[in-house]
Amino acid sequence: MKIGVYGGTFDPVHFGHLILAETCREICNLDAVWFMPAAVPPHKLNETITPARQRIEMLKFAIAGNSRFRISTLELDRKGPSFTVDTLTQMKQEIPDAELFLLIGADSLDDFPTWREPLQILNLATVVAVNRGRHSTDIEPFRAALGDEAAQQVLQVQMPAVDFSSTDLRARAAAGRSIRYLTPQPVAMYLQQQGLYRDAQ
Repeated sequence: MKIGVYGGTFDPVHFGHLILAETCREICNLDAVWFMPAAVPPHKLNETITPARQRIEMLKFAIAGNSRFRISTLELDRKGPSFTVDTLTQMKQEIPDAELFLLIGADSLDDFPTWREPLQILNLATVVAVNRGRHSTDIEPFRAALGDEAAQQVLQVQMPAVDFSSTDLRARAAAGRSIRYLTPQPVAMYLQQQGLYRDAQ
């Protein structure tokens, strides 16, 4: 079984996330994509994150109807900082026959050499790096930090350019601006009903 592992806060989930997941599913011929909401992202230790329950609810609305997409609470159940190497190690232990593909944006590829045990991550999964908006994938900093052999294990994928982020959506919601057509309508309605992000500014 080929599983795409797509981690992040998804705060909130938006069409960019969904397009990335579907593009990778198709190009890599994945059997499933697991959306993996982080409990405590190591790079966001000092940021306020929407409670896990609400982020999961938004993901459920967003992926409804796609049988290849599912939500995993593995990192939420584990608590503490959500290190990718720990997540992939646990998945390999629980489903040893699965072939894992780690789906990341181009910005994360830039940071990847600073992650905990990056070479071990490459032993556990194929890294699939995807452009984000105008931010295209550049393998050279990765190659300089981790070497040619590591760089050869990264699969670069192009998706339609979607130049917005969860940060953008939170700012728009906080300002009372429309987020319609940026996220699935059930997610937009949930944000409004729950009053999420209104106190962010």
